[in-house]
Amino acid sequence: MDKFQTVLRFFMNQKATIGYSFMALLTIGGERVFSMVSFQCPCNHDQNFAYGLTFLLGPAAVLLVLGLFFNARLWRLYTGCCLNPMKLCPRGRCLGCFRVLMSIITGACVAPIMWLSVALLNGTFYECAVSGLDDNLVVDLFCKNKTLKCREELARVPCGRSKLSEEERMDLLLMFRAQSQILGWCIIIIAATFGLLGTCYKNCRSKVSFLQLTFWKRYMEKEREHFEAYTLDYASKLAERNLQSFFENKDPDPFPFPNHKAWEEISPLYTFSTSEQYYSTLQRYVERVDRDFVPEKRPVIDFEDEIEMK
Repeated sequence: MDKFQTVLRFFMNQKATIGYSFMALLTIGGERVFSMVSFQCPCNHDQNFAYGLTFLLGPAAVLLVLGLFFNARLWRLYTGCCLNPMKLCPRGRCLGCFRVLMSIITGACVAPIMWLSVALLNGTFYECAVSGLDDNLVVDLFCKNKTLKCREELARVPCGRSKLSEEERMDLLLMFRAQSQILGWCIIIIAATFGLLGTCYKNCRSKVSFLQLTFWKRYMEKEREHFEAYTLDYASKLAERNLQSFFENKDPDPFPFPNHKAWEEISPLYTFSTSEQYYSTLQRYVERVDRDFVPEKRPVIDFEDEIEMK
C-alpha cells in the first residue's frame, strides 16, 4: 500500500510533465494521420503554396483557439468584463492582469508549437508549400547549378511526377527536407530558450521563497478540488430541495446561499503578494472582518445567463 501511494504521489507531482508528454504523442500521431490520409499535394504552381501552408498553419491555429477556449483562467478573467471593465484589472493591478494574460496565451501556445515542430521535422507540408513559390530569388536558390527545366518542374517534385532526372529530384527533396527540419529545430530551440528565460525571470522576481510558492500552488490545487466537490454537493442539495418543493406542492425549505456580492468577491484571479497573508481570493474574502454574512434567499440568474434544461 505504501508503494502504491508513493507511485501515485510521484505521478501527481509529475502530472504537468506527463500531460505535456501525452500532448506530444497526440501531436505526433495527428501529424502522421494528416500526412498519410488526408494530405495530397496538388503539385502545381497556383495551389502548392496555399495548400501546404494551410496544412502547416491551419491545425496550429485550431489548437491555439482550442487552448484558449478550454482555459478556465481566461474565462475567469474575461467573464463580465464587457459590463464592468474593472474586472480585467481588479484593484488597478493592470501589470498583474497583463502577466496573467501572457501566462494564459503562453500556455495555449504549447500545442501549436508542438504541431509546427513535428510537422516541420517531418517536412511533407513544407515541401509542398515551398515548391509552389514563384519568387525568382527563391526559385534561383532552389535551381542553382541545375537545368532550366528545374524552374518549370519544381512544383511537381513533391509528387514524383516531374520530368527531372531522379538525381535532380532527390537533390531538391533533400534540400526541402533539410530546410524544413532546420526550421523545426529552430522553433524548438527558441521555444525552449524563451521558456527557460521566462521561468528564470519569474522566479528571480518572485517576492516569496520557492517553498512558499510551492505551498501556494499545492493550496490552489486542493482548493480547486474541494470547490468542485462543494459545488457538486450544494447543487445536488439545491436541486433536491427545489424538486421536493415542486412535487410535494409546498414552500421550499430555507437554503443558505452566498449572495451575488460574495460570488463577485471570490471570482477574480489572485496574484500572490507578500503584503497580504492570503493564498486565494476565497481566503481573503472569508477572513475579512467586514464580510457580508447576509445570504441570498434564493439564487438569482439573469435571463441572458439561464441554461435551458433539456
